[in-house]
Amino acid sequence: MPRSLTALPPAQVENTGEIDIAEAEDFVRQHHTENPDLGPVEARLAEVHAEIAATGTYRHTTAELTFGARVAWRNSSRCIGRLYWRSLKVRDQREVSAPAEVAEQCVEHLRVATNKGKIRPVITVFAPAEPGMDPPRIVNEQIIRYAAYRGSDGGVLGDARNLDLTDLALKRGWQPPSTRGPFDVLPLMVSCKGQEPALVEIPADDVLEVPLSHPDFPWLKALGVKWHAVPAISNMRLRIGGIDYPSAPFNGWYMGTEIGARNLADHDRYDLLPYLAKRMGLDMSSEATLWRDRALVELNRAVLHSFAEAGVTITDHHTESQRFLTHLEKEEAAGRTCPADWSWIVPPVSGGLTPVYHRYYDTGELLPNFFPAAKPTGCPVSH
Repeated sequence: MPRSLTALPPAQVENTGEIDIAEAEDFVRQHHTENPDLGPVEARLAEVHAEIAATGTYRHTTAELTFGARVAWRNSSRCIGRLYWRSLKVRDQREVSAPAEVAEQCVEHLRVATNKGKIRPVITVFAPAEPGMDPPRIVNEQIIRYAAYRGSDGGVLGDARNLDLTDLALKRGWQPPSTRGPFDVLPLMVSCKGQEPALVEIPADDVLEVPLSHPDFPWLKALGVKWHAVPAISNMRLRIGGIDYPSAPFNGWYMGTEIGARNLADHDRYDLLPYLAKRMGLDMSSEATLWRDRALVELNRAVLHSFAEAGVTITDHHTESQRFLTHLEKEEAAGRTCPADWSWIVPPVSGGLTPVYHRYYDTGELLPNFFPAAKPTGCPVSH
């Protein structure tokens, strides 16, 4: 059984390539325990020890990398969608470290994951942290991010979360569309110490987007609101057996509330609720009229309706809550703990109506896992 992070505080801080041998041993033993067909573990442990003694690190086999990435998803306490952790497609790109090539492979990641709307869970793993080597780092929080432009009146056009990222892209030479809009896709930026940073436009054909409409409010379609189909997180550090992979973008598929209750609704994002409430003719004279709640539900209806109409994979928070409890039961039946952060597992809409609300969870983090990655050198963008 992997040790909890309370026993492994170094795992919470990105390493510089130095390997914790005990952590490496734990992982190798776990891999063999959960895959008995691999045979006795002693031979592999001897190889790992010898490699660390000679080089200061070791290299995961393809099977170890695949297993480790999947288990990292299984151990991700903030993710409600872990039932399908075994289906994660692992793209081994450890030989890729040049920023431009990393960016190119991130675009390929989108193509593989998009799958004509039938979204596939995918992770692409780039060069690890090794002694004396600087691995590549993806600046963008997600592969697809919408730009944000400051207005002379103090307002923001686009996704206000990405103001700093947009400023950096402009500083590095990005040319936004001649007519700026609220959903302009930012270029992908990759840095690596000692190498020229890459700024790569993501081809429009590789960004599947879903225009929003509503089954009862035809006027909503005319607003031009849309969202991209693949939530590919690109600012997390994958840690497997003591080895850090600072660039390892991964995706599942969206739960509707991520878009309808956060991205489009948060005050510091697109803040659509006041506008929608006015168009719906709701009484906004007092918070007690619950106009925000009513507008929020309809915005989430629009998201789920639109993705379904477009044939793009998405899930609702009630269904996903049931799936998470199924995952939890399977983990317990396998004799494993299932760490979960209640504040992330409970959805931001109708939380008390979902079964994940009414229970406690194990909170100790397990390894392998994902952690925040260090910011690229000289990058002002906060992750």
